[in-house]
Amino acid sequence: MEFTGERVIPGRVDADLLNEHLARYAFAARLANGKRVLDAGCGAGYGSAELAKSALSVVGVDAAAEAMAYAREHYRLPNLHFEQASCSGLPHTDASFDLVVAFEVIEHLPDWPEFLAEVRRVLAPGGQFIVSTPNKLYYAESRGRTGPNPFHAHEFEFGEFRNELSSIFPHISLFLENHVAGVVFRPVEAAEKTEVRVDGAEVSPAESHFFVAVCAHRPQTGNPTFVYVPSAANVLRERETHIALLEGELRQKDEWLEHNKEELLSLDGEHRKQTAELERSNRWAESLNRELEARVARIVELQKEQESVHAMVQAYEAQIAELENENRTKTEWAGRLDGELANKMRELAQCVEYLHQAESTVEERTRWAQGQQAEVERLRGQLALLEASRWVRLGRSVGLGPELELK
Repeated sequence: MEFTGERVIPGRVDADLLNEHLARYAFAARLANGKRVLDAGCGAGYGSAELAKSALSVVGVDAAAEAMAYAREHYRLPNLHFEQASCSGLPHTDASFDLVVAFEVIEHLPDWPEFLAEVRRVLAPGGQFIVSTPNKLYYAESRGRTGPNPFHAHEFEFGEFRNELSSIFPHISLFLENHVAGVVFRPVEAAEKTEVRVDGAEVSPAESHFFVAVCAHRPQTGNPTFVYVPSAANVLRERETHIALLEGELRQKDEWLEHNKEELLSLDGEHRKQTAELERSNRWAESLNRELEARVARIVELQKEQESVHAMVQAYEAQIAELENENRTKTEWAGRLDGELANKMRELAQCVEYLHQAESTVEERTRWAQGQQAEVERLRGQLALLEASRWVRLGRSVGLGPELELK
């Protein structure tokens, strides 16, 4: 897991920064003995492991999957468990913890009021909640050059921090956390007890680095001053070691500067040659610029000619479009005319068909009429024979036979 500048990872951060965080867990460990503890926003899990040394059980909660993977890999204790979850939606039942700690978490949460409500829900009636946050005024001053912390959603001044906690928890004890210089007398043999003396006037909250609050539903007793001395607490030795490292770096930088000076002297002659060459190059560049200006002017003329040609092309294109439109109109007219002609041809063919049918009918009627005429002539002949017959005349004389009228 990489150090982003905000989440503390043991072995990858400055000792002072790590001790600053370890001190808070040492402060909380005094209240964790035999209790069910929730470490909200536990990060890499080193603090949860510290609390697990004295607690009945510890649950470390953080929303970052990589932090939980790191914590599970590096801190394995039977009474320690890590869960990936949001601090604003804790996956635990009501009153399930006797102690909840949240160190440098609340300022990262946009929905920090929901987080405080969740803590109140999961905290047992007799439980305690320890929360810390940086002092907004001091923090802004210390980050004057780098600007606001991009990881912080809401930073608190002392009054706001106290009032917001008091609106949720009726009983709070406030502490101020600061780095202080001190002198430690440690016996060579194991000490039976430790005595601490803190001199000086009380520190103003506005000048303090961090605020720490112990909150509860019920009254609390005692709020002693707590001093945390890291295992590597020989500040002078650490400073001497740091100064020695800085002096070594300064010597390396001085050697580097001397080496660069020699290189600069050796490069000075080459620089003069390069300067003369640069002047020749500049003169050549000037001649190129003049030639380029002439060619640019010619390009401008060609562009103007191109614009004139483009205008002519546009005019021709307009004429072509007009001719195409006219041709399209004539084509459509010819198409319509072809359609009409085809219709007339079909009508003419139909008329010819009708004429052929009429001629066939006339011919048939003519043949029929001719047949009738022949029949009439035959019948007339027969009538003439009858009239000429003497038997017919004899019968008619005596009033027998039909009356024949020939027309």
